[in-house]
Amino acid sequence: MTPHRRRSPKIREEVAALRERPETDVLIIGAGINGVAIARDLAMNGVDVTIVDRGDMASGTSSASSRMVHGGLRYLENGEFRLVREGVEERNRLLANAPHQVRPLPTTIPVRTLFTGLLRAPIQFLTGRPSKQSKPRGALLVKTGLWLYDAYSRAGRASDGTAVPRHRFVGPRRTFAELPDLHPETLATATYYDAMASSPERLAMEMADDAVETGHARVATYVAAVGHEGASVVLRDQISGEELRVRPRLVVNACGPWTDLANGALGGETAYMGGTKGSHIVVDNPELLTACRGREIFFENSDGRIVLVYPMHGRVILGTTDIPADPREPARCTDTEVDYFVDLVAHVFPDIPVTRDQIVFRYAGIRPLPAADSTEPGRISRDYRVEEGTLPDAPQVPVLSVVGGKWTTHRALGERVSGQAMSRLGRSRVASTISAPVGGARGLPEADDRDAWIATHLDEVTLVRGRELLARYGTRAAGVAAAEASDEASARRLASAPSYSVGEIWWLAGRERVVRLEDLVLRRTTLAFEGGVDARVLAELADVVGDTLGWSRRRRKEEVAATAAVLADAHGVDVEKGLPSAHRPWSLA
Repeated sequence: MTPHRRRSPKIREEVAALRERPETDVLIIGAGINGVAIARDLAMNGVDVTIVDRGDMASGTSSASSRMVHGGLRYLENGEFRLVREGVEERNRLLANAPHQVRPLPTTIPVRTLFTGLLRAPIQFLTGRPSKQSKPRGALLVKTGLWLYDAYSRAGRASDGTAVPRHRFVGPRRTFAELPDLHPETLATATYYDAMASSPERLAMEMADDAVETGHARVATYVAAVGHEGASVVLRDQISGEELRVRPRLVVNACGPWTDLANGALGGETAYMGGTKGSHIVVDNPELLTACRGREIFFENSDGRIVLVYPMHGRVILGTTDIPADPREPARCTDTEVDYFVDLVAHVFPDIPVTRDQIVFRYAGIRPLPAADSTEPGRISRDYRVEEGTLPDAPQVPVLSVVGGKWTTHRALGERVSGQAMSRLGRSRVASTISAPVGGARGLPEADDRDAWIATHLDEVTLVRGRELLARYGTRAAGVAAAEASDEASARRLASAPSYSVGEIWWLAGRERVVRLEDLVLRRTTLAFEGGVDARVLAELADVVGDTLGWSRRRRKEEVAATAAVLADAHGVDVEKGLPSAHRPWSLA
């Protein structure tokens, strides 16, 4: 084992750095997608910024999304035109700035009626209240909404011209030629384009790396803000239990649904947040995967809820719910929700059964919605705002609380909050993130040129392996390939998960702020999402990560047990149960 792969387990470098220099211009509490977007914008403008999170990066709401990057077609019905326009602009920018992680997603809406629902949108828009009408949206209403959506999409193209194709509306003959498994009562389909984030947690990680690489940002995960003393914020290392104090000139509370709780910990009582729970399940159903034909199926269930079915990493996501939630309680996908998801498939693909034993992963998160009086959670605005306050007993330290926001608009939100923070600090903007590539998108060749790039930059690995790494990491794949080529042991594939190599896991553990084994299993890889984790996988990963981070034998066993508990409790995964032989992650067949 080469020396650079070992690290002292006693003092984490990130925590030591805060002790050595506790002063910072901006302290951001919360390392979800909005927090890292704010940090990236500030750091690119030369502002000294520190971001902390009580858990791993993007481990809360940001890891529980539908993985869609979209303008929000249904927000048109609520009259939220500004939010839709910003959403499609930011979607197009992500397609341009992060093409290794964000890709176009054709989305199809099955339609079974022609004219129903025509009064629903006008009533909602004109009165601000939902219509009592419960009939499904008909073809004409869908067509009108998509026409508006296209108009915003074309107007919101990225600076390099990036935009998605216009929608198309087809009748039953072409519908069933393209999607033969759809419900036979389908009269037509409308297909438009949004985008999907294949690994949203990785996108957040790369944005944080962008911030750190400027030399103006520090990131410390598993560090909670637990109080304040005058103008200092008290932080607690969640691993060692030790406390330290940092002295920021300004605080940004980007804790999502936990914003009020974080303000409470700092000594201020607020009631900004509402929040609803959204759950999903991931199924291994080859027939359903084929039926989707690479598209998201976006439709209205019989209860009026908008739900989705779409392929991801060889599996199919089913979601989502919209249920009032308490951020003080862990968000979990319940058995009732699972039943709902299993049943909804019959609404769109009636001849394809989905059973509980096909579920490989489930997850739930709380949307960071503002407090609202609406009795329909789906009607609560997905827009965002910033509330201003100060640290108690330290009025010279502003506290900016971010209320609302969604994955797609994180860059715009980051720019807005960063600008507000810089204004309070007397700083001026010198850089923009509008056209800045994210992480592994820097230097990424066009699709037709990628094999040539692999031959030049990833010559340590085969072309097939180079394609695999480039798809996962973009141009950051060069670092992974070098790690694999460092010695014979590094090039070896994991026995229990052969799509990953030993060197790749070493690289992830050593370079991407892995603190707990669950960080790697749930957020640095897609192993858990794909249903590829059992006891053997955890044991092998713990040994590789343990060698990298200097874990004792006892620590490795503790990490395996803790990760198994998280998988069982939060994701419905029983690692002792194992997988069917055809899907065992150590099988090369």
